[in-house]
Amino acid sequence: MNIVDISQKRYTTKHYDPTKKIPADKIEQLLTVLRNSPSSVNSQPWHFYVIENNEAKNKILPAILEFNQPRVTGASHTIVFCIKTPLDDAHLVNLLYQEDKDGRYPSADLKQAQDQGRRHFVKLNSATIESQQCWESKQAYLALGQLLFAAAAIGIDSTAIEGYDTQKMDEILDLKSKGLKSIVVATLGYRAENDGNAHRPKSRLPKEQLFTFL
Repeated sequence: MNIVDISQKRYTTKHYDPTKKIPADKIEQLLTVLRNSPSSVNSQPWHFYVIENNEAKNKILPAILEFNQPRVTGASHTIVFCIKTPLDDAHLVNLLYQEDKDGRYPSADLKQAQDQGRRHFVKLNSATIESQQCWESKQAYLALGQLLFAAAAIGIDSTAIEGYDTQKMDEILDLKSKGLKSIVVATLGYRAENDGNAHRPKSRLPKEQLFTFL
């Protein structure tokens, strides 16, 4: 299947088959995609909570708005996307250490330049707590897009969920004490036979309204 076919067939799943579980090897593939997701200046300002059993589902369910709860209970897995609050110096030091360990810097000058450049962009987007979190959230949504497309590419259905109580989710997972804040939720699994959304035609604005060629 080519990328256009994947984008055409991917849709937001409304009803999952709770009897179907995603195989461990496919979940590992998707977690690797999340790990490899791009982010501005390789900031990786995220952490992901992987909900993979009924006990964990029930734990976070009070934070999910009622109309979205079946998408969590029916799905095989749910992932809670979190950002770091704040994006602190310890994280930046850890990033640089990992990049160096992974062999990205053939010279000390390049390592220093990367560190300075990253710190410049972090500072640029950190005038306020809100602006920093907004910038981090943009990076998290890049990872979300990667996940949704990758899931469709290997035959897994998905739903991006913003319909949840952020404050309640953060309390349930005790995120504040961990320096984290939840941003968005994604469910993964296999569609139910009665999922009407699977059979509706995709609707997008025509390309003439979307693209300007210069």
